[in-house]
Amino acid sequence: MAMAQRVGVLGGTFDPIHVGHLVAAVNCRDALNLDRVVLMVANEPWQKVGSRSLSPPLDRLALVEACVDGVEGLEVGRTEIDRGGPSYTVDTLRELRRADPMPDLYLIVGWDVASSLESWDRWQEIRDLACLVVVNRPGSPSPSGLDDSGWRVETVEVPNLEISSTDLRERARDGRPLDYLIPAKGVELLRRRGMYCGGGC
Repeated sequence: MAMAQRVGVLGGTFDPIHVGHLVAAVNCRDALNLDRVVLMVANEPWQKVGSRSLSPPLDRLALVEACVDGVEGLEVGRTEIDRGGPSYTVDTLRELRRADPMPDLYLIVGWDVASSLESWDRWQEIRDLACLVVVNRPGSPSPSGLDDSGWRVETVEVPNLEISSTDLRERARDGRPLDYLIPAKGVELLRRRGMYCGGGC
């Protein structure tokens, strides 16, 4: 009989993915002895719809695939892209739980997001489906409101890497270096596809 796997889920727009995401993923896998961490690429992140123009989902997916290529224990998830429409974490966790054997799920979020989880769609079901993993930076405050909320919570401390996807998009548009901010395979793909250039590079 197959043993249930311990699976981390790190969701995001990944527009673009960067080394901060990967550092969080590998540190969570190590600290919690996870079998694998799935970097789940959002199709239409409901919190960001209308706030700015997003790169096409398949471009963002290809970029994540390039960046995790060869990294043990990390894999790319396209469940939300295949499902189409707005991406809701609860629907993704439901689908992942249908695997046989049913995995133990660990939802990985940043400490700044953790305090606002109760604004998420059907958050009570998310709480029942997965253990919450809060990625914290050295010296950062603990998220508030989780102690008595019924969440199962693990905290993983990771190096403090201040990397902004907004800044990376601007760097790509201006032709400035992206080296060591995005893995080399990702930088090569991003440049080859002309992502973030608006047709001007």
